[in-house]
Amino acid sequence: MTKTELRAYIRRMKAESRAEDLRAWSVEICARVMQLPEWKAAKTVLLYAALADEVQTEILREEALAAGKRLLLPVVQGEQLVLRLYTSETPMRRGPFNIEEPDGCDFSDYANIDLAVVPAMAYDAKGNRLGRGKGYYDRLLPQLQCPLIGIVYPFQMLAEIPAEPWDVSVHQVITA
Repeated sequence: MTKTELRAYIRRMKAESRAEDLRAWSVEICARVMQLPEWKAAKTVLLYAALADEVQTEILREEALAAGKRLLLPVVQGEQLVLRLYTSETPMRRGPFNIEEPDGCDFSDYANIDLAVVPAMAYDAKGNRLGRGKGYYDRLLPQLQCPLIGIVYPFQMLAEIPAEPWDVSVHQVITA
């Protein structure tokens, strides 16, 4: 299947999934992430503010802040994702794709990011990522030198995703 066909398939699977299942899977996936040695050791973590159809990351955000981790969230600026520091007091606003984005200070010290949790439409066992097709994470991920952890619902794990030579694979994928 092409990337376009795979995205359509995943959108259909999301639409057919029960909200209770998605919530339960999100809780399970977040619990698994918090058990990772990379999560426990990380001082600075890049997360994402989830869209309604993505693995919900509020648990990870709350846990990171409670543990005293420095938390970063992406913000769309033109064709790029910039990273911003996030605290429980950081004002949030809706960005161009209706994603919650933090106001506040940009963070450019990418060498000091210890872990990145990366969303996707789908992953395969090799860590190949199928994004939403806009290329934002394709431009961000090559700049990161930390472990990359993908999180997806079980039906978002595919046998194979077409990968281009420039695509960056995640190191590990967590699912329910």
